[in-house]
Amino acid sequence: MEGSPIPVLTVQTAPYEDQRPTGGGGLRRPTGLFESQRNYLPNFVQSVLSSIDLRDRQGCTMVVGSDGRYFSRTAIDVVVQMAAANGIGRLVIGQNGILSTPAVSCIIRKIKAAGGIILTASHCPGGPGGEFGVKFNVANGGKAPLVTASIQAELCIEEYPQTPHLGNQWRTDPIALPIIMGPYVRRVLCDELGAPANSAINCIPLEDFGGQRPDPNLTYATTLLEAMRGGEYGFGAAFDADGDRYMILGQNGFFVNPSDSLAIIAANLPCIPYFHQIGIRGFGRSMPTSTALDRVAKSMKVPVYETPAGWRWFSNLMDSGRCSLCGEESFGTGSDHIREKDGLWAVLVWLSIMAARKQSVEEIVTEHWTKFGRHYYCRFDYEALDPRTAYFIMRDLEALITDKSFSNQQFAVGNNVYTVLKTDSFEYVDPVDGTVTKRQGLRIIFSDTSRLIFRLSASSNVRATLRIYAESYEKDPSKHNMEPQAVLSPLIAIALKISQIHERTSRKGPTVIT
Repeated sequence: MEGSPIPVLTVQTAPYEDQRPTGGGGLRRPTGLFESQRNYLPNFVQSVLSSIDLRDRQGCTMVVGSDGRYFSRTAIDVVVQMAAANGIGRLVIGQNGILSTPAVSCIIRKIKAAGGIILTASHCPGGPGGEFGVKFNVANGGKAPLVTASIQAELCIEEYPQTPHLGNQWRTDPIALPIIMGPYVRRVLCDELGAPANSAINCIPLEDFGGQRPDPNLTYATTLLEAMRGGEYGFGAAFDADGDRYMILGQNGFFVNPSDSLAIIAANLPCIPYFHQIGIRGFGRSMPTSTALDRVAKSMKVPVYETPAGWRWFSNLMDSGRCSLCGEESFGTGSDHIREKDGLWAVLVWLSIMAARKQSVEEIVTEHWTKFGRHYYCRFDYEALDPRTAYFIMRDLEALITDKSFSNQQFAVGNNVYTVLKTDSFEYVDPVDGTVTKRQGLRIIFSDTSRLIFRLSASSNVRATLRIYAESYEKDPSKHNMEPQAVLSPLIAIALKISQIHERTSRKGPTVIT
C-alpha cells in the first residue's frame, strides 16, 4: 500500500453538548454512551486532532495507549482510522493497545511526538457497565492545558474524515511496548529486582478489572490491606488501572497517607541518584493536599507551589525549571522526568528510601512525624450527586464563608474551639505565564492552622462529586498515634453543619472516606 493514496470518507455528524472536557484532562463518561451514541467517540477524537495546528499535524508522530479496559480495542481502531485521515504520519501503539499513562508521557518526550491519546477512565470501574475515557497529552508529555478552548471550540463539529479500510491492522503488528501495571510490576519488581513471582497479584490485564474498582485506596484495595494486616509482609503497594496512582502499606497494614508520602519522599530525595544529578529546584502540591510538604520545603529552603487540583498545573512549573517533585492527595506523585504522575516510580522511590535508611515503612513515617509533626488528614467524597444540588450547596457555602461576619467566628465542638483565621475561594496565579484561574475550591483556615476545604470534582461523569477535606496539625509526638477520624471529627462536624450536605442531599454519610 505504500505510495498508494488512502481513500478518505467525510462523515456527517452533530455535536454533543456533554463532551466538554473534564478536570482529568479529557472526556470520561459511562461506556454505554460511547457504544450507543452515534459518533460519540469520533466527535471527541476529531476535536482533539483538530486542536493540533494543521502544520504540526501533517506527517507527525503520535502515541496511542490504553489501560486495557472494555471498549479500548474498538476505540483504538477508530483513532487509527481518524489519525490517518487527518494526516498523522506515524502512530506508536502499545502491544495489545496497552500503555500506562506515565509510559505514554515518557514516550512522547523521548521520541518528540506531537502528543498522545490515552484511552482510560483511570481509577473508575471498567466493563460494559463501567466507564470509559479519552485523554490527550501534548508535546511536552503532559495533559493539554485545561484541555482548553482549542478543543472546546472544535466541539461544534459538523463532520470528520475517516479511512474505513484502516483500523485493526495495529492488532497484528503492534509496537512492542508491553507496559501496563501488571506486566510492568512483574518485569520491574519481580524479574529485575528479584521479588517473588507470587508477590505480584491481579497482574493479568482484564477488560473489567475482574469486577473490581481499580482505585488504590483503603476502600477498594481491601485484598492487599488484609494480606498486609497478617504481618507476613513488610511492604505493599497498589496501583490504579493506568499506572499513575499508587498506595503504600507497611507491615500489619500500616497506611501511608498520600500527602505524607509526598512529604516523606521530598525529605529523602538525597537517597535518589537522579536528584544528585539535577538538584532540587522546588516542590508542588495541589491546594487540597495537606501542608506536610510545606514544612519539609521550609527546612530545605526550597519553594512550594500551591496549585488547583489536577496534574496539568504542574507542567508549566516543571517546564520552566521551578519544580522537581510534585503530588496530590489523590494518591499521585511524580517528578520532572515526565509530565504525569507515576505510580511505579513513586513505589521505586519508596523502596530506595527503605534500602538507604534500612528502616521499615512505619519507622520511616513515624520518624518523619517526630521531626516535622503529624498532619492528620482525611477526605470525604459525596459521589453521584445531582449537579444542581451540588452547585447550590457550593454557592451558598461560598456566600456564607466569604461574608465578613464569618471572619473570626468560633466553633466549639466538645473540648475543641476553632477560630476562623481566613476564608477564600481559591484562585491560582501561574508564576510562569501569569494566567489566573479562579473558583478552585473553598478554604477555611483556622488559627491553629487546621483547614477545611470544599471542592466539586471536575473529573467525574454526568453526576457530581463534592469533596470535603479536613486537616489538623499535631507537633507533640505523644499524640501521633491517634486515629485520624477521631482527631478530625470536630472539624468534620463543623463542615457538615455549615454545608448542610446531609440535609440537602438526603445522604447519611459520604460514599468514600480516604
